[in-house]
This record gives sequence, structure tokens and C-alpha cells, in this order.
Amino acid sequence: MEAKAYANYVRISPRKVSVVLDLIRGKDVKLAKAILEHTPKAACEPLLKLLKSAVANAENNHDMDTSELYVSECSVSQGPILKRIRPRAQGRAFRIDKKTSHITLVLKEKE
Repeated sequence: MEAKAYANYVRISPRKVSVVLDLIRGKDVKLAKAILEHTPKAACEPLLKLLKSAVANAENNHDMDTSELYVSECSVSQGPILKRIRPRAQGRAFRIDKKTSHITLVLKEKE
């Protein structure tokens, strides 16, 4: 039995999210929550929200014991890029790519 949570179109680069996901992959939920609360990265805020959502899904939809949960899988993929233009010298335009992420978090119970 597993509980999943998805966060789509999160306005942060997938590269920045994957660094934080590597910290919590395979850890139990309590430790993962502590890591996310005390890591000074921008990706921690949406990931903490996603982790809480996955725990709530496990508890309410699948009747799983929250004290036995751990992060079994977590992944991030690139979403659509928002393309913006910044004016530069001599009438030129400089493109700024604002990247988005699709994040997946899967929790399982320990045997």
C-alpha cells in the first residue's frame, strides 16, 4: 500500500528541487519533516507542504499508520517554461526562462 501526492507547476527550478529531494529520499516521515523545516533552501517550503499532503492522503484515504510511514520514492520533472523578456543595451532583448516543476512524493509503510 502506498500514498501519493503531486505538486504540479511549482514555480521553482527542478534542479533546485532535486537537491532537497535527495536529502529526504528513503527517510521516515518524521525525520524528513525535520530536515525540510531546518534546511535553508527555497524548495523546502513547497516540499514540506507536499509531504504533509501525502501524510494526510495516507491517513484519510488508505487508513495507514502515520508513525510507520517513510518516503519510498520522490521525483521531480520539468514543467512548462515561462518565457520573459528583459530589455538590454542598444535595443536588444534578453530572454529569461522561469522554470516550473512537477513533483511526485510516494509514502509507504514499513513492514
